[in-house]
Amino acid sequence: MMEEEEFELAEDLEAILHLTPEVQLAIEQVFPSQDPLDRADFNVVEYINTLFPTEQSLANIDDIVNKIRLKIRRLDDNIRIVVRGQTNVGQDGRQALEEAQIAIQQLFGKIKDIKDKAEKSEQMVKEITRDIKQLDHAKRHLTTSITTLNHLHMLAGGVDSLEAMTRKRQYGEVANLLQGVVNVLEHFQKYMGIPQIRQLSERVKAAQSELGTQILADFEEAFPAQGSKVAWLDKIDRRYAWIKRQLVDYEEKYGRMFPEEWCMTERITVEFCHITRVELAKVMRTRAKEIEVKLLLFAIQRTTNFEGLLAKRFTGCTLTDTPGKKAESPLKPTNPFLEDESGEDLGGEKDDDLSKPKKPKAPDNPFHGIVSKCFEPHLYVYIESQDKNLGELIDRFVADFRAQGPPKAGTEEGGAVLPSCADLFVYYKKCMVQCSQLSTGEPMIALTTIFQKYLREYAWKILSGNLPKSNSNSVGLTITSLLKEKEGSETAKFTVDELCLICSILSTAEYCLATTQQCNLQQYSIIGPRSRCCL
Repeated sequence: MMEEEEFELAEDLEAILHLTPEVQLAIEQVFPSQDPLDRADFNVVEYINTLFPTEQSLANIDDIVNKIRLKIRRLDDNIRIVVRGQTNVGQDGRQALEEAQIAIQQLFGKIKDIKDKAEKSEQMVKEITRDIKQLDHAKRHLTTSITTLNHLHMLAGGVDSLEAMTRKRQYGEVANLLQGVVNVLEHFQKYMGIPQIRQLSERVKAAQSELGTQILADFEEAFPAQGSKVAWLDKIDRRYAWIKRQLVDYEEKYGRMFPEEWCMTERITVEFCHITRVELAKVMRTRAKEIEVKLLLFAIQRTTNFEGLLAKRFTGCTLTDTPGKKAESPLKPTNPFLEDESGEDLGGEKDDDLSKPKKPKAPDNPFHGIVSKCFEPHLYVYIESQDKNLGELIDRFVADFRAQGPPKAGTEEGGAVLPSCADLFVYYKKCMVQCSQLSTGEPMIALTTIFQKYLREYAWKILSGNLPKSNSNSVGLTITSLLKEKEGSETAKFTVDELCLICSILSTAEYCLATTQQCNLQQYSIIGPRSRCCL
């Protein structure tokens, strides 16, 4: 019975002392030991076999038993000490717990006191902050009030000074003062409900209106209207000289009164040009019968020279709607008669120059036509004059041809283009240059039609009319009949001089055709499909 109880007790102890591998590993790391009794897989049989490997080793069994008993006694003493120590630890723990609870209560009380003091401090800070905010608001309002009062003082004083300077016409001082008063008045836009502020604003507007009226009146007085109406065309030089003097006088006296970006000098000039164009148109309509070609060309030349002078002096920025914006560069012209101004006389051009295309010159003058446009309705005088001149030129060509006789064989003129043909086209081109500078419309078409008439007259009187007559036919030859191929028996017999004359006439006709086609292309580029062929 006792053995069974001991066996059960041993099983219970084994179950209690059986530790998990993790716990056993932790114990071995904390308390490392080489003693086999401390190992988890301790085996009693192996341990005894280790102590007594042979029968002879059993002779020392008493010594070994005594060592084991001594070790057991030491383990019991250690266990006893540990158990007693654990008893004292429990009492010490309870005492420490009680002391900790007392300390916690004391700490809680101190925390409560600190919290109460913090709440009182927070309340005190709020009261201080509230006072500081009130002081800040008061300071800001006081600063705003002082600034507003200063502005009000400046505004009131400025308005009084502005009215006084306006009465005294001190425009130089008024220019700076007015801008300052307007800037100060902007600060009072939100106070316009106050009657005094509104009254000051109305006084400023009244001063501005009075200044505008007064300045305009002063300028009208400074620039009298005498001479603003244009006299007859022979006095047009004086008109342009007058505006030049007026502009110089204006820039010296009044140029600094206006900002440079206003371009006042150019605006005055443009207005002068508009008035001049209107008045010239009126006076020319009234005295249309008195307009002569030389007088008209004189006026046109002086006017175009004046427009060229304006292009050198001004930019043309006032010709657009936006002030200060430069005028757009003109489009590339299609007028082939606007050649480079090389200073060469048109009358001195050679025959081969007429066959070469001329490079057009781009008119970079934004003021072109600003005054000279008024002459366009009266160009019929010029057209009629050219009609008369071309008729006289054809008659002179005929007379010269008859006086000099046909070109002879063996001379430089033999078989060459007739000089009169080149002179005719040179004169025509000169007329086209003069006309194209003013108009590319109906006057250009009329001039083309007139030249068409006289070119045909030249062909009949100079070319066809001077062809020699054949022996077999008393009727004169024509250019068409000369170009037809005939049989040997039908071929007309001509002398050497007659053949030289025929060659010269054919060369001249071919030159006329080529030059006419070139002129037709040039005219088409100017006036479009309204142009008509000359031959």
